[in-house]
Amino acid sequence: MKMLKTLTTWAAASMALILTQTLPGFAQQTAKLGDDEIASVAVVANKNDIGFARIAEKKSKNADILQFAKTMASDHQSVIDQAVALVTKLKVTPKDNAVSKKMTADAKKTEKMLNSKSGAAFNKAYIDNEVVYHKAVISAVETVLIPQTRNAELKSLLQAVVPTLKAHLEHAEMLQSKFTK
Repeated sequence: MKMLKTLTTWAAASMALILTQTLPGFAQQTAKLGDDEIASVAVVANKNDIGFARIAEKKSKNADILQFAKTMASDHQSVIDQAVALVTKLKVTPKDNAVSKKMTADAKKTEKMLNSKSGAAFNKAYIDNEVVYHKAVISAVETVLIPQTRNAELKSLLQAVVPTLKAHLEHAEMLQSKFTK
């Protein structure tokens, strides 16, 4: 049981490292991210969480987890739709980059970990990941993506998403408290 808890904590923490270490490190070691790269990072971050939610919708039988996953899939798809509409309007093509590629690769590892679990262990792993993931995304959006965004409309979209991300985090933390008992 202790090993399972350690593995779950490690997996969730690794997702946080994707954004909190990769983004700032990337920004410090190379040229700043362009708006096309920022758009890609934003879309990938949302796609990753939709992927996690889809796994929860298939694996969980817990009503709270299922409702949370449904909300994550819907809200994050809405952000993607808004981002796609904006970049289409601006004639910007999201550009894959080292950060978005690392996020995608790490999400695949998390998905594999989530798919290996079931029952209560799955519910706890999923919600633990959601807490860590949302903390990392909020930090990255506020400290890296928004400051580096040049286009005012893209910056405004990122700023508008932060309150929703924070509400997701609060909801996830509330659910997490139910699974630590």
